[in-house]
Amino acid sequence: MRLRTTAVAGTLLLLTGCGAADMTRQASPFAHARGARTVTLSVQSWVGAQANVAVAQYLLEHELGYRVDTVQIDEVPAWDALSQGRVDAILEDWGHPDQEKRYVDDKKTIARGGALGVTGHIGWYVPTYLVKQHPDITDWKNLNAYASLFRTAESGGKGQLMDGSPSYVTNDKALVDNLKLDYQVVFAGSEAAQITQIRQFAKEKKPFLTYWYAPQWLFEKVPMTEVKLPAHKEGCDADPAKVACAYPRTPLQKYLNADFSKQGGEAAAFLKKFAWTTEDQNEVSLMIADQKLTPQEAAKKWADGHASTWKAWLP
Repeated sequence: MRLRTTAVAGTLLLLTGCGAADMTRQASPFAHARGARTVTLSVQSWVGAQANVAVAQYLLEHELGYRVDTVQIDEVPAWDALSQGRVDAILEDWGHPDQEKRYVDDKKTIARGGALGVTGHIGWYVPTYLVKQHPDITDWKNLNAYASLFRTAESGGKGQLMDGSPSYVTNDKALVDNLKLDYQVVFAGSEAAQITQIRQFAKEKKPFLTYWYAPQWLFEKVPMTEVKLPAHKEGCDADPAKVACAYPRTPLQKYLNADFSKQGGEAAAFLKKFAWTTEDQNEVSLMIADQKLTPQEAAKKWADGHASTWKAWLP
């Protein structure tokens, strides 16, 4: 998930009150509309990204008087859309150096929008209740000794390493191969499906090993402990086929279409100032994913209780 890649196919959906329009071959009629008080934001499939967009949208609409539309799009195609002006901003990027070099440094069609204020980290996790039974299970060198605990019908006689959506760009298959682990990567299909599976395992107190990431509200409901992989060092993941180290810790970044960054007025100024904490993001994410509030309801509830935070973002 959310790492460098060279090409990922994706479909862009413009989410409006009138339904979803295929954005694969057409530009948003609202993105970078000169003189119009409209903004189009890219929203990724994980709930933390949805929380960012929900709060930004609510404040842009209710405090600054903009119309905001959102485009659902995978990570790498989002950079293409941003470069072309089909969307105005990405509010949570986990690090795509190839795209950053191409569009920010070379073509200069995308501008850096500043830090989100949240540090992201991907890793392998096991439930904390399992660690209490087997304290040494948190060292990757011991995983093969416990592979039988993690076998499922889908893992072909090996231990199961559960991943989320196949669209997430991960190192997991290479890590399994290069660390010579007796495991099979099995995709749940989406973040929501992965959460459902994790919660079911936890309800039954079953062992599981999963790719997961922080910040994420699920840690509040299912305590998990990270498995220590070989330490991450600069460049250790440069070759995706040879990677044999842990995922880095990544200060999450915002990016704006370059023209929008210069000409987007109050909206661009607001998005550059938009920065909050892991706790803020998790609070909104929990309302959306666990309490089943709509993103708009969650954003309003958060905004009502955190005026001192968001007023500093207003231009």
